[in-house]
Amino acid sequence: MSKDDFHILITNDDGFEAKGLKALKEALSEVAKVTVVAPTIEKSACGHSLTLTRPLHFVELEKDFYKLDDGTPSDCVFLALNKLFKDKKPNLVISGVNKGANMGEDITYSGTVGGAMEGVIQGVLSIAISQVCNNQCHNIDKLNYELAKEVIVHLVQKIKEGSFPLEERKLLNINIPPIPPEKSKGVKITYAGKRVYGNDASVHFNPRGKEYYWIGLPRLDWIESKKDGLISDFEAIADNFVSITPIHLDMTSYNDIQRLERWI
Repeated sequence: MSKDDFHILITNDDGFEAKGLKALKEALSEVAKVTVVAPTIEKSACGHSLTLTRPLHFVELEKDFYKLDDGTPSDCVFLALNKLFKDKKPNLVISGVNKGANMGEDITYSGTVGGAMEGVIQGVLSIAISQVCNNQCHNIDKLNYELAKEVIVHLVQKIKEGSFPLEERKLLNINIPPIPPEKSKGVKITYAGKRVYGNDASVHFNPRGKEYYWIGLPRLDWIESKKDGLISDFEAIADNFVSITPIHLDMTSYNDIQRLERWI
């Protein structure tokens, strides 16, 4: 399949000016036709939210590059597929490269994963990709997202060859360790681990004496656990592996159905 025959829609939750988004576009433009639709401003931790209470506007910045004023990643994918791709859907949706991890229960908060979720709901193969910072996000741009670019281009090439391992309503959630490519140990297929959450919310007062709160960013701590010989996304990253986790949208706890029936 030629470059022009394979079309990728890119979004993110860091905003249209994010370096991770630009790195992803640059890398994928070498192997596919790329259209970018990204939020005007950062939408971190917006989850899989759609905007229903105000109008949204596409702003074309250059050919095949749009910002959505003031949309979420899910808005970007939903409206792009229904307006820009109304005649033919893209072959793939990729959300990222997010600046910061999206592992464990953080995937429920993540706007990056939310954008990929919207893609699979709309029937398009989808991937979320994030660059782990290890509490050093202010330094991560120095890596230039080189490992992330290598990994995503390799996967896109496999998909172009007709290979994708997941069924419908499932997506790949990729996390990249904060190291240059030569230090990576390879790829681990992982499960979503258990994040340790703190209560980092500081209280402040504005000049008029009114109290307000600022929610902080907790440390990237986790609970170690093993499942049938697999390792968690946290453990893979800590050992300098790229983590790829298959995610499905059916959140039913099937193991608890009979227990719940007896309880009722």
